[in-house]
Amino acid sequence: MIHHTSVAVLDYEKSKEFYTKALAPLGYKLQMDLTEYKAGGYAEGGGMDFWIGQPHSPGAPAGVHIAFSATNKEMVKAFYDAALAAGAQDNGAPGYRREYSSGYYGAFVYDFDGNNIEAVYMDPAGFPK
Repeated sequence: MIHHTSVAVLDYEKSKEFYTKALAPLGYKLQMDLTEYKAGGYAEGGGMDFWIGQPHSPGAPAGVHIAFSATNKEMVKAFYDAALAAGAQDNGAPGYRREYSSGYYGAFVYDFDGNNIEAVYMDPAGFPK
């Protein structure tokens, strides 16, 4: 199952204004505005499942981002290892991402076309102490 997806944008502020207006009739609202990262998450009802954002560093691939749900941390690591073995480029080893949300455990790779592919597990215990 897909956990969330995002698209790369060239101008975060302009795109944020566009998506906020365009998605409003569908019930989507901007739920998290990470201006310092030039990224924003939209939700309709439950969790944020659509994101927009500028690439984090100059020259970074500007493809699509898709995060697949995992049922545990071991599955996230297995995804990461399999993707690297299949030729993907590392974009973030398995681990907790405290800057995202409580219990967020993910791993990221770039595919051959620069798309950012992720596996994420939402640990109900939150972050380890």
